[in-house]
Amino acid sequence: MRTLIGRWQTWAGFGVAALVLFVIAPAVLSDFRLSLLGKFLCFAIVAVGIGLAWGRGGMLVLGQGVFFGLGGYMMAMHLKIADAQLAGDAVPDFMQIQGVRELPGYWAPFASPVVTLIAIVVVPAGIAAALGFGVFKRRVKGAYFAILSQALAAALAILLVGQTGLGGSNGLNRFRTFFGFTLSDPVNRRMLYFIAAAVLLIVVAVVRQLMQSRYGELLVAVRDGEERVRFLGYDPANIKVVAYTVAALFASIAGALFAPIVGFIAPSQVGILPSIAFLIGVAIGGRTTLLGPVLGAIGVAWAQTLFSERFPSEWTYAQGLLFIIVVGFFPAGLAGLAVLLKRRRKATDEPEADKTADPDAEKVGAGS
Repeated sequence: MRTLIGRWQTWAGFGVAALVLFVIAPAVLSDFRLSLLGKFLCFAIVAVGIGLAWGRGGMLVLGQGVFFGLGGYMMAMHLKIADAQLAGDAVPDFMQIQGVRELPGYWAPFASPVVTLIAIVVVPAGIAAALGFGVFKRRVKGAYFAILSQALAAALAILLVGQTGLGGSNGLNRFRTFFGFTLSDPVNRRMLYFIAAAVLLIVVAVVRQLMQSRYGELLVAVRDGEERVRFLGYDPANIKVVAYTVAALFASIAGALFAPIVGFIAPSQVGILPSIAFLIGVAIGGRTTLLGPVLGAIGVAWAQTLFSERFPSEWTYAQGLLFIIVVGFFPAGLAGLAVLLKRRRKATDEPEADKTADPDAEKVGAGS
């Protein structure tokens, strides 16, 4: 009975989310605000993967900007090639300014939309799996793993800045089409939002299935007692690699959607600060829950857009302070705080129920 009720609650939750994302938001928000929400949904997709790896697996992933950037740059490369072909040029516009007359070899595969989509899935997942095996097999964890992942994000950002063939510090921008659809058309921009919303719901459904499966139980067991899991005959490294790879895949997909929705991808979206920003949203929302990372990522991104315009320098300090407060005093985030308040309310209700039940019990005892 409880299982049936739980399933109905899950389907009801997805139904409400679909209603909000696909009906209410497009009806209420302007085209600009809807596109802005699509950008926030990309961050939420990254947050779902972080919630799986960090919240359930205990891996403090400080380098998700690496995989976000890989997906974004691969999509951007295809979009720039498509725009150049549409204009009858051999190379994208920024390469023409640089005097380049032939498309570089590492750009050529991304002329194909099929190859691009496959690369967005395979390349980041393969890198994450290889890196995960190399790190987790050597039992690197905790702060050492966090520092390593952050160093990778910094290295990629520095590498991209020095690559003039990828736009340098300006990145890739001014996309005109998306797989044949004109991006200047408001209808097509709404289509991009709907794609991001659908991907977010799919990602949440996949992670929910993983959390409720036997693998999800093993992942939590590895987080709470890695040596015990190893004693039971499981390899914790393999369990961690799966979660880390899934989180990287989600980040890559989010980056690939981010590029056409926002209109550019640059090293500033790849380095340390974006990776920490992803983590802050997950921590505030509640990393151990399913919807906490989603709501936290959207809330932090919205607050950043709202307050950074008025207080550009102060917002960074406020963001860091908020992260310290949440991790230090509310490690379960706002979702965990709500659960804690609910438990305390239940605990206070139980003694009152016992008091009202005692007189009846005494009467029954006296009558017997």
